[in-house]
This record gives sequence, C-alpha cells and structure tokens, in this order.
Amino acid sequence: MADPRADPSSVTERTIPPPRDSGAPASDGAAAQPERGPARRRWLPPIALALAGAALFLVYLRLSWTVAANSDGAGNVLQAWDMLHGNLLLHGWSLSDTSFYTTELPQYMLIAAVLGRHGAVIHVGSATSYTLVVLLGALLAKGRAAGREALVRMLITAGIMLAPQIGSGVYVLESSPGHIGTSVPLLATWLVLDRAGRRWWVPPVVGAMLAWVLAADAVTLYAGIAPLVVACGVRAYREVVMERHPVSTAWFDLSLVAAAVAAIPVASAALAIIHARHGFTVAPVEDTLTSGAELVQHASATFQGVLLLFGADFLGLHLGISAAGAMLHLVGVALAAWATWLGIRGSFRAHDRGDLVVAVLAAAVVINLAAYTVSLLDLDAKSSREIAAVLPFTAVLAGRLLAARLISVRLLPALAAILAGYVLTLVPGLTQPTLPTENQQVADWLVAHHLRYGLGGYWQAGSITLGSDGRAQVRQVVLRDGALVRDPQESQASWYYPRLHDATFVVLGPDQPPTTRFFGSVADMRAWFGPPTHVYRVGHVTVLTYDRNLLTGLRRKPVSRVPAVD
Repeated sequence: MADPRADPSSVTERTIPPPRDSGAPASDGAAAQPERGPARRRWLPPIALALAGAALFLVYLRLSWTVAANSDGAGNVLQAWDMLHGNLLLHGWSLSDTSFYTTELPQYMLIAAVLGRHGAVIHVGSATSYTLVVLLGALLAKGRAAGREALVRMLITAGIMLAPQIGSGVYVLESSPGHIGTSVPLLATWLVLDRAGRRWWVPPVVGAMLAWVLAADAVTLYAGIAPLVVACGVRAYREVVMERHPVSTAWFDLSLVAAAVAAIPVASAALAIIHARHGFTVAPVEDTLTSGAELVQHASATFQGVLLLFGADFLGLHLGISAAGAMLHLVGVALAAWATWLGIRGSFRAHDRGDLVVAVLAAAVVINLAAYTVSLLDLDAKSSREIAAVLPFTAVLAGRLLAARLISVRLLPALAAILAGYVLTLVPGLTQPTLPTENQQVADWLVAHHLRYGLGGYWQAGSITLGSDGRAQVRQVVLRDGALVRDPQESQASWYYPRLHDATFVVLGPDQPPTTRFFGSVADMRAWFGPPTHVYRVGHVTVLTYDRNLLTGLRRKPVSRVPAVD
C-alpha cells in the first residue's frame, strides 16, 4: 500500500479544518484569528461614525453659544415645556406658520426634561440637529459605494457642511429652530428610499414620513413632496410614454408619486384633528409672490443667502482672515453647483433612468430656490433659513456624483488641503465669547425687583420668560388698529385671562418702525393704561410698573385659526 504521506492530495484532504458551523473547536489561536478580524473590522465604521458625531456635537454646541438665544427659540422651549407637563396637543396655543410639532418640539421635550426650562435647551437642540444633518448627509452620500470611494463621498459631503460662517451663518444653521431641522427627517426619508430598494412597502413608508414632516413645516412641500413627484413623474412618463413599456413596469415610481401627493391631505387631516380636539392652531403660510420689478433684487438676495449657507458670504467683508475663510468656502459652492448640474442633466435626460435619490435631491434644490426667489420671504441673507435644505442636499449630490471623478483625476491631496482649511476656519468661532439669552439683564432685574407677570413686545416677552426660568413671565401683545391685543402667534390663550394672572408691568424695547408686531411707545402705554407708578430704564429697554391688573385693559380680539397646511 502506498504511503499516504507521499500523496499531496491526500495530505491536503486530511488537513482541511472542520466547517465553521460543525461545532469542532479550532486547532489553535492562530487558526481562529482570521475569523475574528473581519468581525472586528465591521465594528470600525459605526464606532468611527459615533466618535465623529460626538466631536461634531461638541464643536457645534460651542458655536451655537456664540449666538444669543432669542424669543423665537424661547417660544418653542415654552411649548415643549407645556407638552412635557401634560398639554401634548398644546391646547390654547396659536403658533406661527411653522409649528415644529413633529420635529423640534419632541426633541426639545427630551432636552428640557434633563436641563429644565432654560436657554441651553435651544443650544443643545440646534447642535444636535446640525450634527444629525452632517452625519445623515454623509451616510446618504455614501450610498452603496465601498472602500476608498465611500470614504471620499462621505468626507466631501461632511466637509462642505463642516464649518458654518461665524455670526449670521451660525444664526441660520445653529440657533433657534429653523428649517435646517426639517432636513433631518427628510434626509432620513431619502435614506429609506436609497437603501430599501424597490420593495412594496417603501412608498407608503416614504409617504408617511413626508406627512409627518409636513405637519410641522410647510417647506416640506418644496423640499420633499414636490421634488419626489417631479422626479418619479418624469421617470414614469419616460418609461411608459416615451419608451412604451407597460404601466406595470413603472409601478414603483407611480406609487411614490401617489404616496407623496397623499401626504398633503394626511398632514392636513392630522392638523384638523388636533384643532378639533382643542389643540394648537397654525397661522396661514405667506403665499404672495414678488412683483416683476423686484425679481432681480430677490434673486440677488437668494444668491447671497446661498453663499451664507455654505459659509462663503464674503460680500461686504474687509480683506483679512474672515474674508479669506469665506472665499475658501467658495470651493464648496463650486462643487455643489457642479454636482447639481450633473444631477439635473443625468436624471432628466432621455433614455437614462439614473439614480432616483440624485434626481429627487436635484429637483429639490431647483424647486426650493425658485420658490424662495419668487416669494416675499427672502428679505435678507438671514432669511436663507427658508432654503436651509439646499446645503445638505447639494452636499450629498457632490459626494455621490463627484467622488469618483475627483479620485480619477488625482485631486484628493488638493481636497484634503481644502478640508484642512475648513477645519481651521472653525477656530475663530470656537474662541468667540458665549452669549446669554437675549434680554437676560432685564430678566434678572425683574426677578430681583419681584416683578412676576407683565406684558411686552414679541422680542422681549419670550426671551425674558425663558431667561428668568419663568420667574418673571412677560406675555407678548401688539398694537393694531389702535387696539392693544394678544399677539396672534406663538402665544397661549390662558396667558391673557385676568382671573388667572395679574400683569403689573410693561416692557418696551428700543424704538422701532411700526410693523405687524409693533408694541408701542411709552406715550402709547400712557394713553392706553394711564400713568404708570414708576418708569425704569434697564439697559436698552424701558419698564413701566402699575398698581392694577393690565390684562383687564386688553382688547379681546379673535385669533385667526388655520387648522390645515396651506
């Protein structure tokens, strides 16, 4: 008989290790090591993402404190505080045209449960939202790519959004709740669309997510619903009409169109149900369009607003470090513009189905910018919060569409240098002093003088109430048509009931031109309430005290109620 040791095939056959699931133990530690290596490497990406998220949160929290919390955010904290204490439907509240009811308010409830009724809630909430925007944008940009391209995609997207511009940029992206927070659930929606594939349950889930966001923010119409309808509608038309395929082949796109359209009445019905159960009401959305004569001016404001979103608003700056940092961010603007053009061209040309997420994001950018330009909302660069979704959407487009191109032409070292420059532009912001809540000095003065309940203008009321942790409560009123009435937005009806509260002082802010939220002057207060007992000057505001309940002197005027999305 032949010696089995002389037969190489026999040796190989006898030394094959047992199958992994056979239950046989590994022969030694060295043999088991290759099995543990891949498992360990699978944990590296989520750990790295979590560490990056923690670092970004700390940076953005510090930046947020460089902008003072104001009455916009204070009103949302007070609403969340009311919800936290049982008023989940916000009974008696009249809100602005953006309720944030299903977006920031639940977030604020959780934070307020830990921090209390404090201005820090605004800063923690805004830092959390912006961190999520960067992380979700990076994940969406990655798509199904792997290896070096996946990493480059994520870094391009996160890099474009990395460093908000000091001052106005931080105000737009990281202060009071704004439309950048709406980008969080929208990015999550596009992640579902990207990762889940053409499954039957995807359209109803996407539709439900859009309805959820629309109930909180009407901008979802332009940044989510209309883009999905346009992108999927074009794809379905091309397949069924132009290429003459059966309608059944376009079932997924048509289902997404139906789900997106259905989100509108679903959100309206949800708000109507809340209203019917005596919950909050929302103000109508501004639907007036600009005139032709003002269109150029509005387009200019849109352009500057886009620069601000990308940290590249160098207009009006003196030559120096700030201007150089802003100009460096023009690279991000250029990449975003290039990627948006590629997305539009690739997604809507004939005989090319393209990437559905790319088509939706490209359509969202165009629709959002166009709607903003022809509206009356683009008052100045800070109003760019209305198009805040343009920043993460174009950043994702840049990551998905440009990474492979930039790798192929060997531009990664240049991009790494630019990214390092972006990181350096964060340093001046991190060294800025932290700012207290607006009117904090007045809040402290009122508490020290035992003044507990009074009236004031919008920009004084919420910030003073929050800055004093509710120990000095100021409720906003407006002077309209010669009558002093409750402010119809961001207010609660019970605040103005004389049987519940005793308002004994008035806070007047700096002189301002008459607007829809104009409160009035000292002379107006004397004419309406009579001579005050004392008049104090506290910082930039005037405080008038009275020895009677001022709520009995308010004119009872019904508040307009709009229970549905306009």
